Amino acid sequence: MASSSRNSSSSCSSSSSSSKRVAPMSTTMLVLVMAQVLVLIVGLSHGQGLVPGVMIFGDSVVDAGNNNNLDTFVKANFPPYGRDFSNHYPTGRFCNGKLATDFTVENLGLSTYPPAYLSQDAQGKNLLNGANFASAASGYLDRTANLYRAISLSQQLQFYKEYQSKVVGIAGRAKAAALISGAIYILSAGSSDYVQNYYINPLLRGTYTSDQFGDLLLQSFNSFAENLYNLGARRIGVTSLPPMGCLPAAITLFGAGRNDCIVYLNNDAITFNKKLNAVSEALKKRHSDLKLVVFDIYNPLLDLIKNPQNSGFFEARKACCGTGTIETSLLCNVRSPGTCSNATGYVFWDSVHPTEAANKVLSDTILLQGIDLIS
Repeated sequence: MASSSRNSSSSCSSSSSSSKRVAPMSTTMLVLVMAQVLVLIVGLSHGQGLVPGVMIFGDSVVDAGNNNNLDTFVKANFPPYGRDFSNHYPTGRFCNGKLATDFTVENLGLSTYPPAYLSQDAQGKNLLNGANFASAASGYLDRTANLYRAISLSQQLQFYKEYQSKVVGIAGRAKAAALISGAIYILSAGSSDYVQNYYINPLLRGTYTSDQFGDLLLQSFNSFAENLYNLGARRIGVTSLPPMGCLPAAITLFGAGRNDCIVYLNNDAITFNKKLNAVSEALKKRHSDLKLVVFDIYNPLLDLIKNPQNSGFFEARKACCGTGTIETSLLCNVRSPGTCSNATGYVFWDSVHPTEAANKVLSDTILLQGIDLIS
Protein backbone atom coordinates (compact mmCIF):
# COMPACT_ATOMS: atom_id res chain seq x y z
CA MET A 1 0.00 0.00 0.00
CA ALA A 2 1.77 3.10 -1.14
CA SER A 3 0.94 6.36 0.54
CA SER A 4 -0.30 9.27 -1.51
CA SER A 5 1.65 11.77 0.58
CA ARG A 6 4.61 11.64 -1.79
CA ASN A 7 2.46 13.02 -4.59
CA SER A 8 0.54 15.71 -2.77
CA SER A 9 0.98 19.42 -3.25
CA SER A 10 4.06 21.33 -2.17
CA SER A 11 4.59 22.01 1.51
CA CYS A 12 3.81 25.12 3.47
CA SER A 13 7.25 25.49 5.02
CA SER A 14 8.74 28.70 6.28
CA SER A 15 12.10 27.29 5.20
CA SER A 16 13.69 28.56 2.03
CA SER A 17 14.63 25.02 1.01
CA SER A 18 12.68 23.09 -1.58
CA SER A 19 9.64 21.20 -0.30
CA LYS A 20 10.34 18.16 -2.44
CA ARG A 21 12.03 15.27 -0.71
CA VAL A 22 14.82 14.01 -2.91
CA ALA A 23 16.98 11.88 -0.65
CA PRO A 24 20.54 11.26 -1.80
CA MET A 25 21.39 7.59 -2.41
CA SER A 26 24.12 7.22 0.19
CA THR A 27 26.14 4.08 0.81
CA THR A 28 24.10 3.45 3.96
CA MET A 29 20.85 3.67 2.02
CA LEU A 30 22.16 1.29 -0.60
CA VAL A 31 22.99 -1.22 2.11
CA LEU A 32 19.51 -0.83 3.57
CA VAL A 33 17.86 -1.35 0.20
CA MET A 34 20.00 -4.38 -0.58
CA ALA A 35 19.31 -5.92 2.83
CA GLN A 36 15.59 -5.41 2.43
CA VAL A 37 15.54 -6.94 -1.03
CA LEU A 38 17.58 -9.96 0.06
CA VAL A 39 15.42 -10.57 3.11
CA LEU A 40 12.22 -10.37 1.12
CA ILE A 41 13.49 -12.61 -1.67
CA VAL A 42 14.42 -15.31 0.83
CA GLY A 43 11.25 -15.00 2.87
CA LEU A 44 8.69 -14.54 0.12
CA SER A 45 9.93 -17.09 -2.39
CA HIS A 46 7.12 -19.39 -1.28
CA GLY A 47 4.52 -16.66 -0.88
CA GLN A 48 4.85 -16.52 2.89
CA GLY A 49 6.03 -13.93 5.38
CA LEU A 50 9.31 -14.21 7.22
CA VAL A 51 7.42 -14.77 10.48
CA PRO A 52 3.87 -15.99 11.15
CA GLY A 53 2.82 -12.78 12.87
CA VAL A 54 3.65 -9.63 14.83
CA MET A 55 2.44 -8.69 18.32
CA ILE A 56 2.71 -5.01 19.25
CA PHE A 57 2.68 -3.48 22.73
CA GLY A 58 3.35 -0.04 24.15
CA ASP A 59 2.45 3.58 23.54
CA SER A 60 1.30 6.10 20.94
CA VAL A 61 4.30 5.50 18.67
CA VAL A 62 2.81 2.09 17.81
CA ASP A 63 -0.89 2.45 18.77
CA ALA A 64 -3.05 1.58 15.75
CA GLY A 65 -6.37 2.67 17.25
CA ASN A 66 -6.90 1.04 20.65
CA ASN A 67 -7.56 4.42 22.26
CA ASN A 68 -10.34 5.29 19.82
CA ASN A 69 -13.18 4.18 22.06
CA LEU A 70 -11.56 4.77 25.45
CA ASP A 71 -12.61 7.52 27.83
CA THR A 72 -9.39 9.45 27.24
CA PHE A 73 -8.43 12.66 25.49
CA VAL A 74 -5.29 11.02 24.07
CA LYS A 75 -6.69 10.04 20.68
CA ALA A 76 -5.92 10.41 17.00
CA ASN A 77 -9.08 9.12 15.31
CA PHE A 78 -9.92 12.42 13.61
CA PRO A 79 -8.49 14.53 10.76
CA PRO A 80 -5.87 15.54 9.88
CA TYR A 81 -4.46 12.32 11.39
CA GLY A 82 -4.44 9.60 8.75
CA ARG A 83 -4.83 11.98 5.84
CA ASP A 84 -2.02 10.22 3.91
CA PHE A 85 -2.90 6.68 4.98
CA SER A 86 -4.11 4.25 2.31
CA ASN A 87 -7.74 5.33 2.53
CA HIS A 88 -7.04 8.91 3.69
CA TYR A 89 -8.97 8.13 6.86
CA PRO A 90 -7.91 8.51 10.51
CA THR A 91 -7.42 5.09 12.08
CA GLY A 92 -6.17 6.17 15.49
CA ARG A 93 -2.52 6.18 14.43
CA PHE A 94 -0.64 9.24 15.67
CA CYS A 95 0.69 10.02 12.22
CA ASN A 96 -0.33 11.38 8.84
CA GLY A 97 0.14 7.87 7.43
CA LYS A 98 1.98 4.69 8.30
CA LEU A 99 3.79 3.97 11.53
CA ALA A 100 7.29 2.50 11.61
CA THR A 101 5.71 -0.78 12.72
CA ASP A 102 3.45 -0.74 9.64
CA PHE A 103 6.52 -0.57 7.40
CA THR A 104 8.16 -3.29 9.50
CA VAL A 105 5.16 -5.57 9.00
CA GLU A 106 5.38 -4.93 5.26
CA ASN A 107 9.12 -5.66 5.30
CA LEU A 108 8.39 -8.97 7.00
CA GLY A 109 6.11 -9.91 4.11
CA LEU A 110 2.81 -9.99 5.99
CA SER A 111 -0.19 -9.04 3.88
CA THR A 112 -2.16 -7.25 6.61
CA TYR A 113 -1.34 -5.09 9.61
CA PRO A 114 -2.03 -6.58 13.05
CA PRO A 115 -5.43 -5.10 13.99
CA ALA A 116 -5.90 -2.93 17.06
CA TYR A 117 -7.15 -5.45 19.59
CA LEU A 118 -10.08 -3.30 20.73
CA SER A 119 -11.23 -2.59 17.17
CA GLN A 120 -13.98 -4.33 15.25
CA ASP A 121 -11.36 -5.76 12.90
CA ALA A 122 -9.84 -7.88 15.67
CA GLN A 123 -11.84 -11.03 15.12
CA GLY A 124 -11.73 -14.31 13.24
CA LYS A 125 -8.93 -14.90 10.78
CA ASN A 126 -7.81 -11.28 11.13
CA LEU A 127 -6.13 -12.34 14.37
CA LEU A 128 -3.95 -14.99 12.75
CA ASN A 129 -1.18 -12.54 11.76
CA GLY A 130 -0.91 -11.05 15.25
CA ALA A 131 -2.52 -8.14 17.03
CA ASN A 132 -1.76 -4.64 18.28
CA PHE A 133 -2.32 -4.04 22.00
CA ALA A 134 -0.59 -0.64 22.27
CA SER A 135 -2.27 2.36 23.84
CA ALA A 136 -1.28 6.01 23.50
CA ALA A 137 -0.03 7.52 26.80
CA SER A 138 0.83 4.11 28.19
CA GLY A 139 4.27 3.50 29.66
CA TYR A 140 6.38 1.05 31.57
CA LEU A 141 4.65 2.18 34.75
CA ASP A 142 0.95 1.42 35.09
CA ARG A 143 0.51 4.71 36.93
CA THR A 144 1.51 6.60 33.77
CA ALA A 145 -1.28 4.96 31.77
CA ASN A 146 -3.71 5.49 34.63
CA LEU A 147 -3.08 9.25 34.56
CA TYR A 148 -4.48 9.39 31.03
CA ARG A 149 -6.98 6.51 31.23
CA ALA A 150 -4.92 4.57 28.75
CA ILE A 151 -4.32 0.82 28.66
CA SER A 152 -1.45 -0.08 30.96
CA LEU A 153 1.17 -2.64 30.01
CA SER A 154 -0.29 -4.95 32.64
CA GLN A 155 -3.70 -4.74 30.97
CA GLN A 156 -2.15 -5.13 27.53
CA LEU A 157 -0.64 -8.37 28.77
CA GLN A 158 -4.06 -9.53 30.01
CA PHE A 159 -5.53 -8.75 26.59
CA TYR A 160 -2.73 -10.80 25.04
CA LYS A 161 -3.63 -13.79 27.23
CA GLU A 162 -7.22 -13.39 26.05
CA TYR A 163 -5.96 -13.17 22.48
CA GLN A 164 -4.11 -16.47 22.83
CA SER A 165 -7.34 -18.21 23.85
CA LYS A 166 -9.14 -16.72 20.87
CA VAL A 167 -6.47 -17.94 18.44
CA VAL A 168 -6.66 -21.46 19.87
CA GLY A 169 -10.41 -21.38 19.23
CA ILE A 170 -9.94 -20.10 15.68
CA ALA A 171 -6.97 -22.12 14.46
CA GLY A 172 -6.43 -24.94 16.95
CA ARG A 173 -3.67 -25.48 19.49
CA ALA A 174 -0.93 -26.53 17.07
CA LYS A 175 -1.26 -23.50 14.78
CA ALA A 176 -1.72 -21.19 17.76
CA ALA A 177 1.47 -22.51 19.34
CA ALA A 178 3.39 -21.99 16.09
CA LEU A 179 2.12 -18.41 15.84
CA ILE A 180 2.91 -17.61 19.48
CA SER A 181 6.46 -18.98 19.38
CA GLY A 182 7.30 -17.75 15.86
CA ALA A 183 5.87 -14.24 16.02
CA ILE A 184 7.93 -11.13 16.59
CA TYR A 185 6.93 -9.13 19.67
CA ILE A 186 7.54 -5.37 19.49
CA LEU A 187 7.48 -3.11 22.54
CA SER A 188 7.69 0.70 22.50
CA ALA A 189 7.50 2.48 25.85
CA GLY A 190 9.23 4.91 28.18
CA SER A 191 8.74 8.31 26.57
CA SER A 192 5.33 8.83 28.16
CA ASP A 193 6.74 7.86 31.56
CA TYR A 194 9.26 10.67 31.32
CA VAL A 195 7.63 13.42 29.23
CA GLN A 196 4.01 12.97 30.35
CA ASN A 197 4.68 11.96 33.93
CA TYR A 198 8.10 12.42 35.52
CA TYR A 199 9.12 15.78 34.04
CA ILE A 200 5.78 17.41 34.80
CA ASN A 201 5.23 15.82 38.22
CA PRO A 202 7.07 17.67 41.01
CA LEU A 203 6.25 14.92 43.50
CA LEU A 204 7.96 12.29 41.38
CA ARG A 205 10.95 14.52 40.72
CA GLY A 206 11.21 15.21 44.42
CA THR A 207 11.12 11.51 45.23
CA TYR A 208 13.36 10.07 42.51
CA THR A 209 16.34 11.29 40.57
CA SER A 210 15.97 10.72 36.83
CA ASP A 211 18.39 7.81 37.16
CA GLN A 212 16.33 6.22 39.94
CA PHE A 213 13.14 6.75 37.96
CA GLY A 214 14.73 5.01 35.00
CA ASP A 215 15.54 2.04 37.23
CA LEU A 216 11.85 1.77 38.12
CA LEU A 217 10.98 1.65 34.43
CA LEU A 218 13.60 -1.01 33.79
CA GLN A 219 12.19 -3.18 36.56
CA SER A 220 8.84 -2.98 34.81
CA PHE A 221 10.43 -3.82 31.45
CA ASN A 222 12.21 -6.83 32.94
CA SER A 223 8.97 -8.10 34.47
CA PHE A 224 7.02 -7.54 31.25
CA ALA A 225 9.63 -9.35 29.15
CA GLU A 226 9.68 -12.28 31.59
CA ASN A 227 5.90 -12.52 31.45
CA LEU A 228 5.94 -12.47 27.64
CA TYR A 229 8.56 -15.21 27.65
CA ASN A 230 6.47 -17.32 30.02
CA LEU A 231 3.54 -16.89 27.64
CA GLY A 232 5.55 -18.29 24.76
CA ALA A 233 7.30 -15.30 23.19
CA ARG A 234 10.77 -16.09 21.88
CA ARG A 235 11.48 -13.13 19.57
CA ILE A 236 11.23 -9.75 21.26
CA GLY A 237 12.24 -6.34 19.93
CA VAL A 238 12.13 -3.34 22.28
CA THR A 239 12.77 0.22 21.15
CA SER A 240 15.19 2.48 22.96
CA LEU A 241 14.11 5.88 24.16
CA PRO A 242 14.27 8.54 21.43
CA PRO A 243 16.14 11.83 21.87
CA MET A 244 13.34 13.16 24.09
CA GLY A 245 14.91 16.60 24.37
CA CYS A 246 14.55 17.14 20.62
CA LEU A 247 10.82 16.50 20.40
CA PRO A 248 9.16 19.78 19.34
CA ALA A 249 6.80 19.66 22.33
CA ALA A 250 9.68 19.07 24.75
CA ILE A 251 11.62 22.04 23.38
CA THR A 252 8.52 24.20 23.71
CA LEU A 253 7.70 23.05 27.25
CA PHE A 254 11.18 22.79 28.74
CA GLY A 255 13.38 24.95 26.50
CA ALA A 256 12.79 28.32 28.18
CA GLY A 257 12.21 30.00 24.83
CA ARG A 258 15.20 28.47 23.05
CA ASN A 259 14.99 26.30 19.95
CA ASP A 260 17.74 23.84 20.83
CA CYS A 261 17.34 20.27 22.04
CA ILE A 262 17.11 19.97 25.83
CA VAL A 263 20.41 18.43 26.88
CA TYR A 264 19.34 16.89 30.19
CA LEU A 265 16.36 15.14 28.62
CA ASN A 266 18.62 13.61 25.99
CA ASN A 267 21.16 12.62 28.63
CA ASP A 268 18.42 10.86 30.59
CA ALA A 269 17.52 8.93 27.44
CA ILE A 270 21.14 7.95 26.82
CA THR A 271 21.55 6.72 30.40
CA PHE A 272 18.32 4.75 30.24
CA ASN A 273 19.22 3.18 26.90
CA LYS A 274 22.56 1.93 28.21
CA LYS A 275 20.81 0.25 31.13
CA LEU A 276 18.10 -1.13 28.82
CA ASN A 277 20.79 -2.88 26.81
CA ALA A 278 22.32 -4.31 29.99
CA VAL A 279 18.98 -5.60 31.27
CA SER A 280 18.25 -7.13 27.86
CA GLU A 281 21.59 -8.94 27.83
CA ALA A 282 20.84 -10.34 31.29
CA LEU A 283 17.47 -11.60 30.07
CA LYS A 284 19.10 -13.43 27.17
CA LYS A 285 21.61 -15.04 29.50
CA ARG A 286 18.78 -16.35 31.66
CA HIS A 287 16.91 -17.72 28.64
CA SER A 288 19.17 -19.29 26.02
CA ASP A 289 16.29 -19.70 23.56
CA LEU A 290 15.23 -16.04 23.76
CA LYS A 291 16.07 -13.69 20.89
CA LEU A 292 15.88 -10.13 22.18
CA VAL A 293 16.97 -7.04 20.27
CA VAL A 294 17.05 -3.44 21.51
CA PHE A 295 16.20 -1.28 18.52
CA ASP A 296 18.28 1.90 18.61
CA ILE A 297 15.80 4.63 17.78
CA TYR A 298 17.79 7.36 19.51
CA ASN A 299 20.64 7.77 17.04
CA PRO A 300 18.72 7.41 13.74
CA LEU A 301 16.09 9.93 14.89
CA LEU A 302 18.73 12.30 16.25
CA ASP A 303 20.48 12.16 12.89
CA LEU A 304 17.23 13.06 11.11
CA ILE A 305 16.79 15.98 13.49
CA LYS A 306 20.37 17.26 13.32
CA ASN A 307 20.94 16.57 9.62
CA PRO A 308 17.50 16.46 8.00
CA GLN A 309 18.82 17.38 4.55
CA ASN A 310 20.90 14.19 4.40
CA SER A 311 17.69 12.18 4.15
CA GLY A 312 15.72 14.65 2.06
CA PHE A 313 13.92 16.51 4.88
CA PHE A 314 14.00 20.26 5.46
CA GLU A 315 12.14 20.84 8.76
CA ALA A 316 13.00 19.16 12.05
CA ARG A 317 12.24 21.77 14.72
CA LYS A 318 8.58 22.31 13.88
CA ALA A 319 6.03 19.64 13.13
CA CYS A 320 3.61 19.73 10.21
CA CYS A 321 0.42 20.02 12.27
CA GLY A 322 -0.59 23.51 13.40
CA THR A 323 2.24 25.72 14.61
CA GLY A 324 4.32 22.55 14.94
CA THR A 325 5.52 23.47 18.41
CA ILE A 326 2.95 22.04 20.85
CA GLU A 327 0.05 20.42 18.98
CA THR A 328 -0.60 16.72 19.49
CA SER A 329 -3.73 14.62 19.99
CA LEU A 330 -6.80 16.90 20.35
CA LEU A 331 -4.73 20.02 19.70
CA CYS A 332 -3.83 18.65 16.28
CA ASN A 333 -7.13 18.98 14.42
CA VAL A 334 -8.60 20.33 11.20
CA ARG A 335 -8.88 23.79 12.74
CA SER A 336 -5.24 23.96 13.80
CA PRO A 337 -3.86 27.02 11.96
CA GLY A 338 -0.79 26.63 9.80
CA THR A 339 -0.86 22.89 9.14
CA CYS A 340 1.36 22.11 6.16
CA SER A 341 -0.11 20.68 2.96
CA ASN A 342 2.72 18.20 2.34
CA ALA A 343 4.33 16.43 5.29
CA THR A 344 7.03 14.58 3.35
CA GLY A 345 9.71 17.19 4.13
CA TYR A 346 8.97 17.21 7.85
CA VAL A 347 10.56 14.90 10.39
CA PHE A 348 7.61 15.36 12.78
CA TRP A 349 3.91 15.13 12.01
CA ASP A 350 2.72 16.51 15.35
CA SER A 351 4.88 17.83 18.16
CA VAL A 352 5.71 14.35 19.44
CA HIS A 353 5.32 11.82 16.60
CA PRO A 354 7.25 11.38 13.34
CA THR A 355 5.73 11.70 9.90
CA GLU A 356 5.16 8.70 7.68
CA ALA A 357 8.27 9.71 5.71
CA ALA A 358 10.40 9.73 8.86
CA ASN A 359 8.84 6.45 10.00
CA LYS A 360 9.96 4.88 6.73
CA VAL A 361 13.56 5.88 7.41
CA LEU A 362 13.35 4.56 10.98
CA SER A 363 11.81 1.28 9.85
CA ASP A 364 14.72 0.72 7.47
CA THR A 365 17.15 0.98 10.37
CA ILE A 366 14.98 -1.41 12.40
CA LEU A 367 15.14 -3.89 9.51
CA LEU A 368 18.90 -4.22 9.76
CA GLN A 369 19.00 -4.16 13.55
CA GLY A 370 16.37 -6.89 13.76
CA ILE A 371 17.98 -9.47 11.47
CA ASP A 372 18.66 -11.69 14.50
CA LEU A 373 14.93 -11.92 15.18
CA ILE A 374 14.20 -13.55 11.83
CA SER A 375 17.32 -15.65 11.41
